[in-house]
Amino acid sequence: MSGAPRIVLDSNVCLDLFAFRDPAVAPLLRALREGALAAVTDPACREEWQRILDYPKLGLSAQTRAECLREYDAWLHPFAGTDAAADAPPLPRCADPDDQKFLELAQAAGARWLLSRDHALVVLGRRTARAGLFEIMTPQTWVALEAWRSPGA
Repeated sequence: MSGAPRIVLDSNVCLDLFAFRDPAVAPLLRALREGALAAVTDPACREEWQRILDYPKLGLSAQTRAECLREYDAWLHPFAGTDAAADAPPLPRCADPDDQKFLELAQAAGARWLLSRDHALVVLGRRTARAGLFEIMTPQTWVALEAWRSPGA
């Protein structure tokens, strides 16, 4: 994995990027493609991604689901290690237990950001930043701040 800052993307952000091609998050995809960021995933997060792609309410064709999975695998790098220090501050508990895995991955991978549209995660952003862990924000906020371009931020 490159020396680029690590980032964790929750499944809704991945839908915006790969399934819906939301222009509001196009700069995020561009940053991934240019290597300005290193997005990470783990087996639990990837399994959720696969499951979500099959949700009937999304109405994704088999071809679109396959393309979304290919892009996910191309731009999100498997993280299996434990880079985070053993003495890292404890993580807050997410109100949605299904989203705790994203917090755990961000901490283990030493991510700088966790991007989510899920309110249960975003509200924890001040706590994780204050604890010196990582920032949590919506992808739109991240793009507006051009967070990846800020040297030393």
